[in-house]
Amino acid sequence: MSNQKTYEFYMSRCIEIANKAKGRTYPNPNVGCVIVHNKKIISEACSSKYGEPHAELNAINMVENKNKLKSSTLYVTLEPCSHFGKTPPCCNLITKHKIPNVVIGTLDNSSKVNGKGIEHLKKNETKVIVGILEKKCKALHKNFLHFNKEHKPYIILKWAQSNDNYISPKNKLESKPFWISNIKSRQLVHKWRSEEHSILVGYNTVIEDDPVLNVRNFSGENPTRIVIDRENALSKNHKVFNNQSKTIVISKKEIGYSKKNISDEICDFLYKKKIQSVIVEGGKKTLDDFINNGNWNEARIFKSKIIIKEGIKAPKINGKVVSEESIGDDIIIVMKPWQSL
Repeated sequence: MSNQKTYEFYMSRCIEIANKAKGRTYPNPNVGCVIVHNKKIISEACSSKYGEPHAELNAINMVENKNKLKSSTLYVTLEPCSHFGKTPPCCNLITKHKIPNVVIGTLDNSSKVNGKGIEHLKKNETKVIVGILEKKCKALHKNFLHFNKEHKPYIILKWAQSNDNYISPKNKLESKPFWISNIKSRQLVHKWRSEEHSILVGYNTVIEDDPVLNVRNFSGENPTRIVIDRENALSKNHKVFNNQSKTIVISKKEIGYSKKNISDEICDFLYKKKIQSVIVEGGKKTLDDFINNGNWNEARIFKSKIIIKEGIKAPKINGKVVSEESIGDDIIIVMKPWQSL
């Protein structure tokens, strides 16, 4: 196996391991790390939750015979950190144990790192290779990288629409969700929620549906719940305010509502709150604001066979369809903005 193929083989394993921590490490990235000695993996680990050890520290600590580290190669999906935060710098630990070779998937573009980790390693005579399976590693860390580059969260729009393009019937008699998508689609949504930092809905969605916004149909972390409530008028008896996860209310107190499009102000506010990704599950008014002002990075649309005939029309969105697949009777359409491709 060539060196390039060898690098890619072990980096693929790093990505697999990192995916096990997806949604569990915010605001830190979910990093995967593998340590190889004499062509054998002697340790592998992912990031722990925020405030606990990073992937590199976990992997190094798992090696029983630390002398092996002096002739090993450490693979990691993201550049090792170089600053003191909740934990000491990972690059310091790597050089402390005299690990001679480090293979990195992609650079950490945060202001605290951004090449400083690699610089530290090289200054301490560590051979560094960067950019192995870079595209896949960037996709793995897309929320973290987008947040640091654009100074706003990665926005995912999600809705379900009927076969005749409605998201809600004209008259809904009960104060609970009207299900358009099937149960398998709803389980998938809960998986998505477990992977993202937060989920956002508007005032009317809370009033009409009284949603819980958790991951009850999937094993994972509940996202932070964000509610747009301009006048801060919602009763705290709504399920979205239970103790299952944190809830942030966006009212006039938090943002000024000085712009015609509140999605800009919401993005600014959430960036300051260090929220890296958001699934927008609001109603048409909320979705339209994000769409019309270009504040979205993905749209995930469930198309059902249900016919509604009268009601609230689905949002209109212009972008490129990047995937389309069936889940039971539903079709999931994933779109991205043209300018991001």
